[in-house]
Amino acid sequence: MKVLYFAWLRERVGTGEEEVSPPPEITSVSALMDWLAKRSAGHARAFENRDIVRAAVNQEFADPADAVSPGDEVAFFPPMTGGRP
Repeated sequence: MKVLYFAWLRERVGTGEEEVSPPPEITSVSALMDWLAKRSAGHARAFENRDIVRAAVNQEFADPADAVSPGDEVAFFPPMTGGRP
């Protein structure tokens, strides 16, 4: 599974992407965040306030309960604002 980190998540984790092999019981975005948070102090800091972390699975926005599986690309990023006033 490829995991991508953007903005301050990348800064906290210390890399923009990594290949990971979570155990078989990691089947949702939320479970993946829990598992990743245990990998290092930087990962723990990146996921300390999960309510503001957004995710995409295979380039589609994803909710915490959405499924992940081996071979997926999962991206984590902060909330975005934009558009025209």
